[in-house]
Amino acid sequence: QFDEVYNLAAQSHVRVSFDVPEYTCSTVGMGTLRMLEAIRELSVRPKFYQASSSEMFGSSPPPQNESTPFQPRSPYACAKVFAHHLCQNYRDAYGMFIACGILFNHESPRRGIPFVTRKITRAAARIKHGLDKKLFLGNLDAKRDWGFAGDYVEAMWLMLQQDKPDDYVIATGESYSVRDCLDVSFGALGLDWNKYVELDPRYLRPTEVDHLRGDMTKAREKLGWKPKVTFQELISMMVKADEEDVRATLAGRAPSM
Repeated sequence: QFDEVYNLAAQSHVRVSFDVPEYTCSTVGMGTLRMLEAIRELSVRPKFYQASSSEMFGSSPPPQNESTPFQPRSPYACAKVFAHHLCQNYRDAYGMFIACGILFNHESPRRGIPFVTRKITRAAARIKHGLDKKLFLGNLDAKRDWGFAGDYVEAMWLMLQQDKPDDYVIATGESYSVRDCLDVSFGALGLDWNKYVELDPRYLRPTEVDHLRGDMTKAREKLGWKPKVTFQELISMMVKADEEDVRATLAGRAPSM
């Protein structure tokens, strides 16, 4: 007799989605459909949260809000658009309480290592302590609206506490480049990233999304939500956690993540 379902399941790495498009679309798109059908057939009707993505906006110019046209630029983004429209259809057709959170990039010390922010903060800590010598990256000029995952989970919960379901953009309203992330990460450890970072075309996307920056006006006005952690605080938090893990590794203890 559960009350709420939060669908965060996906093959969620955009670059990897080009390598495994069928698997990505199965988990992201068809996985959402299967969950919606399972709930529709139940005798109870829990509220349903769908993790939509800022990647759905693709090449649409910023700032992006709930009315911005979707122009997906990856298999992952295409599948998210499909799932997003499914949720809207099921909400209208069957009267189900379904809220879609169009979340922009949300990070924390628990972010997966292949994702660029964590890849950078972890590499900075390992280079600082002599465990690595180089960091290989793709497009350094891509700009993203990066926020703290803890803040964004609060927004997810708030969406399901409303009287009526709706869709909301969740973002900080600020965007930073991968270069900016390098500046903060390596700078926090007194390092110049230019000495350690090399470009590797393997990490370039076949079709790039240059700039994502969200407009969370609707979430602020209707949910009373706003981000609490700044970009600089977020990256510093991640660097600190990764350096603690490196120290634990060097001391022969199991890292925390």
